[in-house]
Amino acid sequence: MYINVAYPADKNPNTEDLSVPLRINNCGYYRVHTTPIIKTEHPEGRNDYQLLYISSGKGHFFLNGTERIVTKGNMILYRPSEPQVYYYYAEDKTEVYWVHFTGHQVEQIIEHYALPKDENVFFTGTSPDYQWIYKQMIQELQLRRANHEELLSMLLRHTLLMINRYIQEGHQTGSDVLNEIERALHYFNENYNKAISVEQYAKEHLISTNWFIHSFKNTVKVTPMQYILSLRISAAKNMLEKTDKNITEIAYAVGYDNALYFSRLFRKNTGMSPSEYRAKYAG
Repeated sequence: MYINVAYPADKNPNTEDLSVPLRINNCGYYRVHTTPIIKTEHPEGRNDYQLLYISSGKGHFFLNGTERIVTKGNMILYRPSEPQVYYYYAEDKTEVYWVHFTGHQVEQIIEHYALPKDENVFFTGTSPDYQWIYKQMIQELQLRRANHEELLSMLLRHTLLMINRYIQEGHQTGSDVLNEIERALHYFNENYNKAISVEQYAKEHLISTNWFIHSFKNTVKVTPMQYILSLRISAAKNMLEKTDKNITEIAYAVGYDNALYFSRLFRKNTGMSPSEYRAKYAG
């Protein structure tokens, strides 16, 4: 089992604080792969709010006296004094993030982002952005650098905004399509400097190439290869402005073995050669 948690230095992590609009009480992450069972039992609830995100596996939550198995891609929202009884089992390979928060504007904020009023559990997709934001909250609360409380509030609002966006766009586009496109965007952003075949990507993810290209263009407004090209050109611009790498080195760094081909693509997309761009914008 792996645990990464963060608590404030001088405050009760289970407190209700109505003197501030919004404040993070604590946050953390569990990866339950070896410990047989992790139990949380607060039949009287807590004094603050809690938002959990199942990023892998599943959790066993008891809501209104009934067990509900909650799988990855779901959020669970508890309000103050709501009973909290849930278990994670090693056999389920559960990975879960959570954040506890309080403040006199919490209900207005939750209502503003249109989170379900009568449901504790709601599907919000499997975007890796959720994990990234939770990790940022954990790090900020652990380090407690200048203005960390304000940044923590912004990160929590970012999470709620993403949930709201998913709820709105999921109804229009379909949750399965959004999940697939979000996964592709993250993959392309992490691997744009490598050789990428859209057909191979689709095959590895067990989806139709034509469906993927069509869905990607409908959602992002450009084709997958146009999106990858935009990432490469942006990275090349940054290196031309801020480094002394030569054109061949930059071409290779953004995914092209042929510097001449890279230069032609660069000119076509920017209206100038890499050398002209560097002369104009470097420094």
